[in-house]
Amino acid sequence: QVQLVESGGGLVQPGGVLRLSCAASGSISSIYVMGWYRQAPGKQRELVAAITSGGNINYADSVKGRFTISRDNAKNTIYLQMNSLKPEDTAVYYCNVRGRNHLLADFDSWGQGTQVTVSS
Repeated sequence: QVQLVESGGGLVQPGGVLRLSCAASGSISSIYVMGWYRQAPGKQRELVAAITSGGNINYADSVKGRFTISRDNAKNTIYLQMNSLKPEDTAVYYCNVRGRNHLLADFDSWGQGTQVTVSS
């Protein structure tokens, strides 16, 4: 099994910054893609940012220029640097990792979610 542990959420004022972390552990042979999703109450989960094993990065248009995804391959960890936060960024943020375990089976794992609240 693959476990994801998220951290870094919290309450911040508009214009503030937060940095989310997601560490993957367990039976990991290789990782195809790691990314961040978010879900606000009553809304669908949406992709925020993702980075592939080849280094390709995708951002949602709503966060482009404000958020930065990065990775530390040695630690199987990704980060989401969130700058210029807006109230509409308020959501539960989930880490997602897709890859292959040591039994050569594909996996798709999700973190527990971390709350980000942007409010005055």
